[in-house]
Amino acid sequence: MVEFPEPLETKWDEPDSFGAALRLHAARHGETIYHLYNAVVRPEDGVHRSTLIAWGRGAKAPRSAISLEILQRIERRYRLPVGYFAGKMGGSRRAPGDFDLEEIAPAERRRLAWHLPEDFNRRPRSEQAEILDWVRNVIISGSTDYRRYQTAMMRQRYAVRFACASGPRRKSSIATTEGESGIINAPKRLNDEMSEVLRFKTSTFAAFGLQRNGVWGEETASQKVEHFGLWFGAFAAPPESEVQGFGADARTLTFAMMIFPQVWDWYLQWRERRRGFYTKWEIDLLSIAAAFCREETGWLRQTPRMAGNLREIEGLISEQHISEARGDWEGTCDRMYKHARRRIKEIDRVARIHRDPFEPILPVLEAPSPVGEYRKITEEILRRMPDERHHPRSAAETVRAFLLLRIGLHTGLRQKNLRELLLCERGALPTAERRLEDMRRGELRWSTRDQGWEILIPSVAFKNANSSFFGAKPFRLILPDLGRLYEMIEAWVDRHRGGSSAQPPIQVRSSSRRRR
Repeated sequence: MVEFPEPLETKWDEPDSFGAALRLHAARHGETIYHLYNAVVRPEDGVHRSTLIAWGRGAKAPRSAISLEILQRIERRYRLPVGYFAGKMGGSRRAPGDFDLEEIAPAERRRLAWHLPEDFNRRPRSEQAEILDWVRNVIISGSTDYRRYQTAMMRQRYAVRFACASGPRRKSSIATTEGESGIINAPKRLNDEMSEVLRFKTSTFAAFGLQRNGVWGEETASQKVEHFGLWFGAFAAPPESEVQGFGADARTLTFAMMIFPQVWDWYLQWRERRRGFYTKWEIDLLSIAAAFCREETGWLRQTPRMAGNLREIEGLISEQHISEARGDWEGTCDRMYKHARRRIKEIDRVARIHRDPFEPILPVLEAPSPVGEYRKITEEILRRMPDERHHPRSAAETVRAFLLLRIGLHTGLRQKNLRELLLCERGALPTAERRLEDMRRGELRWSTRDQGWEILIPSVAFKNANSSFFGAKPFRLILPDLGRLYEMIEAWVDRHRGGSSAQPPIQVRSSSRRRR
């Protein structure tokens, strides 16, 4: 058995597929697949000869760790570049499944397998443990204190879930199964109060006799629904649970509780006990309390009937507190407003930044050309593009990831504007600008005049719509045809988006139908 057989031919036509490449180089060195199997596969590998035959026919592709190692042996035997055969296979739709991880749960094993070296099983036990520890801390769980805190807190569910039938809805991070620690459905009275708050802050006109300062958009309103659910959930959670809530009866919960300083002080101290310090989150909550109690425009200030919903909560709200509030509603709101303003100043002085949102991308931001660094990611995506014939879904997801990054680099859009971007197929009638303004969304369409893909977003769709940057004009950009961008857009529209089960980031609008 010769370790490095001499090639019979030094020139060849490069094949496109993995199976054809394997057959070509075996024949080029005067070997059959049978002979190649005997040369590179060892008895302890546990790989049958039929496996290599299936590779040569193109019926199967290597996926396990030992199979990928055998590929490397073949590359070394035929003196081919490292990764030559892997490049012919395209990306894998799943991670190798034969790593020695029996003592680890299957769910965690699937996540770890993507980040382990191919020779993991042959490394010493001490080195394997070091690799697993690094992957768990840095990639899977995160290595920062905030990431560990967040992981622990996500296991402690607490909230009051609002139906909010009359208000905007958003996909909530609150658990969907009642009965978990601190999770309850809001009683009817509390639901009605939440709906009334939403009507007050989201309707086109304030109700007759009421005044308001500012209006909530759909995203803000749906976010507030979740925040209020967490606020009430802290009071409803049992004190003996991991959440260590107050343990109040859900039927006693009401928005009128927010006018009592002692209620807010308990909540602030509870938040500080859980996290260990104060953050801007507490300041934002106190700002809502101050706004609700503000003179002339506060919602609670203008609805004294809410005092009728107050109920005694032992250790928090006494009958005397309720009597005083009903007797002097405006005075109670004034005291709460002043208390909230004082607490905001006090917390602002000691509040800590619990995490740096730019930390994960600091290497990119500190590079001489941040855009160039991000472009490396898109180039790597293209280099690892799965074979569309064998893995259509993986290919579609890869094209989607490429387009999200490239369009984001060219436009600098916030994730909301990018996520809600519509798509008008080439040849279809673009959406009217007035219609886009009504929907507060942009559109990716083909510009016949400029012969290029155009992104048009009305200024009202942006968070900073009143900025002088827009000048009351829409944002318009012709995407440059660079780095296969147009090729990938055409592939996404023609094949990947409609033919795969991958979830698209944008909507398609054509002259005949609209599909998600």
